[in-house]
Amino acid sequence: MKVFKKILSLIVIIILIYILILVYNAYKQKFFNDFSTAELTLHLSEFSRDKDVQYEDGIDSYKIVSNTMNDATFYKTLEVEKNTPYKVSCMVKTENVVTENEVSESGAQISIIDTVEKSESIQGTSDWQEIVMYFNSYDRESVNIGFRLGGFQDNCTGTAWFSNFKVEKGVPNSDSTWNVACFVIPNTDVVLADGTEVIARMSENDIYNTQVNMQRFQNSCNILSGGLITIEYDFFETNETLTSITNDEVNGNYISGADVASIIDPYMEEEDYDHIFIVAKLGDASRNVEIHVNDWIGLGGMTYKGIGFSNVRIPNEEYNAIYAYNGVTNTFPEEVMVHEFLHDLERICNAMNYDIPALHDYKEYGYENEAVIGQRTWYQDYMSKKIHDTVNDKYIGLEPEVYKMQPANGSNFEYSLEIEFIKEPENIIEELSKIFSKNYNIIMTKIEREEVGVLIYNR
Repeated sequence: MKVFKKILSLIVIIILIYILILVYNAYKQKFFNDFSTAELTLHLSEFSRDKDVQYEDGIDSYKIVSNTMNDATFYKTLEVEKNTPYKVSCMVKTENVVTENEVSESGAQISIIDTVEKSESIQGTSDWQEIVMYFNSYDRESVNIGFRLGGFQDNCTGTAWFSNFKVEKGVPNSDSTWNVACFVIPNTDVVLADGTEVIARMSENDIYNTQVNMQRFQNSCNILSGGLITIEYDFFETNETLTSITNDEVNGNYISGADVASIIDPYMEEEDYDHIFIVAKLGDASRNVEIHVNDWIGLGGMTYKGIGFSNVRIPNEEYNAIYAYNGVTNTFPEEVMVHEFLHDLERICNAMNYDIPALHDYKEYGYENEAVIGQRTWYQDYMSKKIHDTVNDKYIGLEPEVYKMQPANGSNFEYSLEIEFIKEPENIIEELSKIFSKNYNIIMTKIEREEVGVLIYNR
């Protein structure tokens, strides 16, 4: 009888251990360490730890599956120092990642949630590869770093695995030299949503004017700022054709980063740039066809992989004086480039919470769009902080510090400091301790707030 009880007790213990192992493994699949999860549309995506697909032996990858179009992410809050460059990297593997729009910057990516700051995006099916996001903290003290299947403006289906997360703090720039790339795309061949095909070609004169205006842009930025900024630039006349174009209610049709990624990325891999100009022609007056835009010649304030990104639209009419030096009608043909570049500096000043006048508000301070020189006087006072604010009797404009706030890039990380971001437990005791600690914090937060916080996407 005693032997039977001992055997029964042993069987019960074995069964309990087996059940505990099953429960533990099931829970471990849903234990996301220091990460939280978020979705644009709740309960459409699946989050898990995958022990079968690992980049590094013994470390389960973080897996997102979206069978329905969604924007889903693992995210963690990172404490940062103000105005400091950071580099976030990870390994990613994808399977059948499809974006909602045919041309899209979405996919498996690293991003800062509720911003447009992001890494490259991986679509389709691919084996493990590294992706990197650079960013400047500007005036922020913390950011939500997301490892994401989706994007700020577009959703995805498919599967993505993330692993080997790494965060580095870099060294801020100490000079005010900006490295600019100007990409001329001479051929446009796009089909609009209504089926209209628009074919446009830049002439040799268009390309020559653009070259001259980049030289003038370089000189003007230095002169107008009173020597506070220096521009260096590369000029690329590509042999590619613009075959897609983006549309939204605010801008009408315009060229997004996704439209030109395949054209400019090979050049971007060779050099670190701080600003990008895309120059193209969006119509042909001789054929009476054009791509509708919402009244813009240049379009700025955008970013591509953390870099300032601007459109410059060559007019449909040949020899248009807007882009050509003409002592009678225009002596400031580089104005469109200066203006769009200033939108990028304005964006950075706003990110630093500097109180500066809006670039378009020249009339509020008594300036005019003058014949021959356009808004040159306004830009000069704007860049050198010499706009007289008569209400407060002080001089305002761009803060001089902004000229040293180039986008973060590889050059900032020659002497980087790695920051602990995600620490995987090294043994079962550490793992159980982290599980208990995380659940205790969740319970206490729920008790204190009467709800568990959910990250909200603000698109």
